[in-house]
Amino acid sequence: MINVTKTYFPPIEEYQKQLKRIWENQWLTNRGELVLELEDKLKNLLNVNHIILMTNGTIPLQIALKILANNGEIITTPFSYIATTSSILWENCKPVFVDIHSEYLTIDETKIEQAITNKTTAILATHVFGNPCNVEAIEQIAKKHNLKVIYDAAHSFGVNYKNKSIFKYGDVSTCSFHATKLFHTGEGGAIFCNDKELFEKLFYSHNFGHNGPLGFYGLGINGKISELQAAMGLTVLPHFDEILNCRRNAVIYYQTNLIFDKIKSIRIRENTDWNYSYYPIIFENEATLLKVQKHLNQEQIFPRRYFYPSLNTINYVNLDIKMPISEDIASRIICLPLYKELEISELNKICNIINSLLC
Repeated sequence: MINVTKTYFPPIEEYQKQLKRIWENQWLTNRGELVLELEDKLKNLLNVNHIILMTNGTIPLQIALKILANNGEIITTPFSYIATTSSILWENCKPVFVDIHSEYLTIDETKIEQAITNKTTAILATHVFGNPCNVEAIEQIAKKHNLKVIYDAAHSFGVNYKNKSIFKYGDVSTCSFHATKLFHTGEGGAIFCNDKELFEKLFYSHNFGHNGPLGFYGLGINGKISELQAAMGLTVLPHFDEILNCRRNAVIYYQTNLIFDKIKSIRIRENTDWNYSYYPIIFENEATLLKVQKHLNQEQIFPRRYFYPSLNTINYVNLDIKMPISEDIASRIICLPLYKELEISELNKICNIINSLLC
């Protein structure tokens, strides 16, 4: 079976070595030695100032919205994972969708201003498949209208834009370290920001609002990551370059061997060092996508329809609004299998099936 992704399992002996440290310390949670070490290693690797590791990738979005959004209207993208929109609704804010760019697949920055009202408090944009939004344009719009900028960078670990970590853009960026990501802690995530005062507020908000054992700064929830999760991160991290190179090679194989007469791939924004987090292809229509998907499934190959459906069509969003580009792309885009252990023979089989069906 070839799934769309496969969790990278580091050598078990290396993980056990980290677990032994936990047993020796007798410390499982509340920001132990391994969590602090992983934060330091990630700060150095990513060249960021402030990072807080958390137990998953959604809690950081919710905390950022709680602190920055003030229950207002949030300009956002309809083309993302459901967590982007559900976090907005969960925090009693209102999503205001702006359609996407047909090639980059990120929010169309030229359509943001017309969606702003006196109730707008923030922009929550997704770096889709690790492809950066037009961060310069979004920053100018945010400054002009006094809005906060939150980036859902769940797919963006290791991405640099203009020689700077993608996590350095916006007021806050969040990332997922879920098991399907190219760097993972099993479950996990992180929040990044540049401002020290905001960082401190984010920090106490992820730990019940604590100011020491008995005092409280203010309202908070529990977003803390465990030592067990940090142990996995510390074990995976030394293999990151190898994982990235394998995924890069797989993407190059797809790009070299697929016939692009009737399909196209995502356009990566200029000046981006991409992380090969996903490999989406876009068909001419949904019928072709479904035909290709059916034949691949029959061969025990399981790509996935990221991101389908367009989030403006979700019933509990309850918005009667059309997003024609997002809805169109969502109906005919699929992500092909991409993970470290994918063999050349498997890549060849996938390409041959797709090419034969599109002739």
